[in-house]
Amino acid sequence: MRTLPPGLQAHLDGGATTLCRCWKLVPSTGAVMGFTDHDRDLAFDGLTYEAQTGFAASEIQSALGLSVDNLEATGALTSARLSETRLAAGDFDNAAVEVWLVNWQDVAQRLLLRKGNLGEVTRGTTGFTAELRGLSHVLNQTRGRIHQFGCDAALGDARCAVDLGAAAFSAPATVISGEEDRRLLVSGLAALAEGWLARGTAVFNSGANAGRRAEIKFHRIGPAGILIELWQPMPFPVVSGDTLTVRAGCDKQFATCRDKFANAVNFRGFPHIPGDDFVLTYAAQGDAANDGGSSQ
Repeated sequence: MRTLPPGLQAHLDGGATTLCRCWKLVPSTGAVMGFTDHDRDLAFDGLTYEAQTGFAASEIQSALGLSVDNLEATGALTSARLSETRLAAGDFDNAAVEVWLVNWQDVAQRLLLRKGNLGEVTRGTTGFTAELRGLSHVLNQTRGRIHQFGCDAALGDARCAVDLGAAAFSAPATVISGEEDRRLLVSGLAALAEGWLARGTAVFNSGANAGRRAEIKFHRIGPAGILIELWQPMPFPVVSGDTLTVRAGCDKQFATCRDKFANAVNFRGFPHIPGDDFVLTYAAQGDAANDGGSSQ
C-alpha cells in the first residue's frame, strides 16, 4: 500500500480537493519540459509546468507482477515546444516521463504517481495521443547476446570495428531535387556502386534538417542520376543545395561482412547455426548400403 505525504493525505481527508496532474518530459535531445492539466502554470523542483496545453489523461492501468503499466495522455498541440513537427521527427521517442498528482493550491503537497517512458504516439495536425509505459517494459527488451544467423553488432560500433569514416564507406552528397522529403536526387556519389548505401544512414549537414539522421531504404542509379530514398520523410523540407553525409549499410549477413567490409573476423552472428529446415527434419530408415549393415 502506498503511503501518502501527510500534507496531501490531510488534503484528501478534507473532502474538497484542489488536485491536478503534472507531466515532466525528459526527451533524449533538448530541454526538460513540464505540462499540467491545471489552468495556470505551476512550478516545483526548479521546473515550470506549462498550463493551457490541452493535456488530459486516462486511468492508469496497473497489475501485479511484471505486467507493463499503461497510461494514455492526450493533448492539443498548443505549446510552442510540443509541435507535430517535433513529434514526427522523433524528438520525444522513448522520452522519460514522470506523472505527478499535485495540489495546485500548495505544490509542496504532491505525489509521484508513475515513472516510465513515452511509447507509441499517434498525432494529427491539432492533437496527439501518447502512450506512457511503466518501467517494467524494459524487461521485455532483449539484453545480452542471442544465438542467431545474422550479426547482432551495430555497423561501425566497437564490436564491429568497421571504420565508417573511410572513403569506401562514407561520402558527402548534395541534394539536386527532392520529392516528398524522402526521395532525393543527389550528386557526389558517382564512385559508389548501386545499392552500396542501402540500409545505411544519411546525416544532414545543412538546411532545415541540419544535424538530423535518417535511414536509407534504397540507393539506385537511374537515367536522371543517383537516387536515395529514405525510409521516412524528413521532418522539415529538403531543398536543392542541402548537403548530407551518407554511410554504407549492412544487411547483417556473413557474406556481406566478408565481401563488402572485409570484416569476417569481427562478424558477430552464427552463420553455421542449423536453420529451421534442419530442426524440423526427422530420422529416416536407411538401407543396407547406407548404414553398413545387412538386410538379412
